[in-house]
Formats: sequence, C-alpha cells, structure tokens
Amino acid sequence: MLDKVFIYTDGGCRNNPGPAAIGVVIKDEKGVTTSKLSSCIGRKTNNQAEYTALIMGVQEAKRMGADQVDINTDSQLMAEQINGNYRVRNAHIRPLFEKATQLLTAFQYYSIEYIPRYLNSEADAL
Repeated sequence: MLDKVFIYTDGGCRNNPGPAAIGVVIKDEKGVTTSKLSSCIGRKTNNQAEYTALIMGVQEAKRMGADQVDINTDSQLMAEQINGNYRVRNAHIRPLFEKATQLLTAFQYYSIEYIPRYLNSEADAL
C-alpha cells in the first residue's frame, strides 16, 4: 500500500482523430517506478487519448491503495479542465472528464499539473 504516488500520463494519436495509444508511469514518493501501463485504444482524438490515459492511471493508483495522487501531464487543456480553469465544451470529452473527476474524488488529496513534454518523456515513450 502506498500513501502517495506520482502519475505521469500521455495520450496521442496519428492524425486527429486516428489510431490512438496511451502511456502511464506511476512512481512512489522516492521516485521509484511502481507501474507502467500502455495500450492501443482504437480510433480517438488526441484529447480523448489524454483523458483515457488519466483515467487508467487514476484507476491503477487506486488499485495500488494510494490515498494521494500528484498527476503530471503534457496536456495543458486537460490539466486546466480538471482544475476548473477551462470549461469542457466538447461533447466527446465531457463523459471522460466526468469519469476522471468522479474517480479523483476517491482520493484524500489530488493535484494535476501541466508539464512540458520533455519532462514527461517516460510516459510519452510508452
């Protein structure tokens, strides 16, 4: 059981929409990688892939028993939407946003932060 984990997420597609995949890296408080997830997720938009990566990462953190999550993503749009700074206008994104925010309420604490792509290279590589 882990108290706090750091989740690095990335999602992307070829063309937009197009064949999509996700990558998730989860680290403990010492910076040790505890889990890596990657998957092809079919034909999606880039933003759908980003949200899918977030959802899978949060579900894995909960399965691992984490009480707190710090999420790092190179999707500024998603980070701003989860933080309540941007509205979710896209009807295809709304259900993913709602699922992600519902899952996050299960944690004692969570944060999500936009980081540049070069700081998210492990998740990006998956």
